Amino acid sequence: MQKALAELQVEVDENRFEQELIYYLEKLDINEEKVRLANHLDYFLEQLATEDSNGKKLGFIVQEIGREINTTGSKANFAPMQKLVIQMKDELEKIKEQILNVL
Repeated sequence: MQKALAELQVEVDENRFEQELIYYLEKLDINEEKVRLANHLDYFLEQLATEDSNGKKLGFIVQEIGREINTTGSKANFAPMQKLVIQMKDELEKIKEQILNVL
């Protein structure tokens, strides 16, 4: 990036450039979503394994899982990741259908 900026032959405020770079890197970072998604999935499986697994509770957990998938999809600028997000959404819809059978 520094080389590209040098080729443009423009004055760049280094502090501002660094702030902008950090801002865009944070927008693309999905680590937080991955952690929350993993936690929601673990909790879903934990609740599913209980004898009194409640369909409504599972539905709420699935909603949270969907939010994390959607956020990941909105941050995905990489075609293979976007394909995975679509697959996750497809599988989530199947889970939602099964939960409706429990309710």
